[in-house]
Amino acid sequence: MLNVFTLANGRLTQQEIDDPSALVQVQPVWVDLENPTAEEKSWISSRFGLNIPSDAVDDDLEESARFYEEDNGELHIRSDFLIEGDGGPDDKPSRNVRVAFILHHNVLFSVHAEDLPVFRLLRLRARRIPALIQDAKDVLLKLYDADAEYSADALEGIYDGLEAVSARVLKQDVDDSAAGEALTAIAREEDLNGRIRRNVMDTRRALSFMMRSRMLNAEQFEEARQILRDIDSLDGHTAFLFDKINFLMAATVGFININQNKIIKIFSVASVALLPPTLIASVYGMNFKYMPELDKTWGYPLALALMLASVAAPFIYFRRKGWLR
Repeated sequence: MLNVFTLANGRLTQQEIDDPSALVQVQPVWVDLENPTAEEKSWISSRFGLNIPSDAVDDDLEESARFYEEDNGELHIRSDFLIEGDGGPDDKPSRNVRVAFILHHNVLFSVHAEDLPVFRLLRLRARRIPALIQDAKDVLLKLYDADAEYSADALEGIYDGLEAVSARVLKQDVDDSAAGEALTAIAREEDLNGRIRRNVMDTRRALSFMMRSRMLNAEQFEEARQILRDIDSLDGHTAFLFDKINFLMAATVGFININQNKIIKIFSVASVALLPPTLIASVYGMNFKYMPELDKTWGYPLALALMLASVAAPFIYFRRKGWLR
C-alpha cells in the first residue's frame, strides 16, 4: 500500500496511490509504504529517483547499518515501533516492528511491513491540528514523539494489569489454577515491559543520531531534546515495573509451593499415623505358640482397639501442635 501526504493549509492530507500517474501530480512531504510491492517501489524510483533497498526492514541488519548518510545526502534510519497486543485469543502478541526511514530531497519515505498505531495517531493529529508539521523532518520528529507517548500509555496498561494480578494473588486464596493464570498474566506484562524498554532505547538512539547529524534547525533540535527528556522519564517506570513483576512472580511461585507442601503434609501425616497400627498388625500376625486372638474372645477386639488407638494418638498430637490446619 502506497500513501502520500501533502501539506494543505497547514494540515497533513492523505492520498492513497494506486496509479503511477497520480504520483506525478503530487508534491508530498511524506510517502508511506506499507508492505510495498515491487511495482510500487518502481513507481517511487521513477518519480523520486530513490531506490528502496530490498533489506530495508530486515531484522538482521548490523547495528552500523541502522543509522547512516549516503554521499548524495540521503539519510537512512532504521527504528523499531511498538505494537501492543490486547491479549485476546485471536490477537497477535505484543511485538516490535522495524521501520525504515529515508530522507531524500526533503521528502520522508517510510517502509514497514504492517500498519502501526503510532502512524495512525500522527495522521489523526496532523489532520486535526493546524501547523503541526512544516516539513519532512517534523514528520519524523512527531512520529518519535507519538512513539514515546504510545509507550507511556502501554506502561499505564501494564500498571493496571499488574494491579489486577496483585488483587488476585495477594488478597485471595490462590489455588493452582489461579496461580497458573497469574503467572501467564505476569509473563505477558513482563514481555511487554521489556519490549517497551527496547523501543524507547531505539528511539533515543535515533534522536541522538538526528541531533548529531545537524540536520535539525534550532526549534526542531529543542523538540528532540524534549522528546529525549520524556523518554528518560519512562526508564524509572520500566525499572519499577520489573521489580514489581519479580515480586509478584516470586509471590505466586511461593503460593504454588505452599499448595504443594499442603499435599505433601497430608501424605506425611497419613504415613506417620499408619505406622503404629501396621506394627501392631505385624506383631499379632506372627506365628507365636501362644496367640490370644485364637483362644481368647477378647484377642481380636483388643488388637483392633490398639490399632485404632495408635491411629488416633498421632492425629490428636498433630492437631494440638496445629500441623493439621
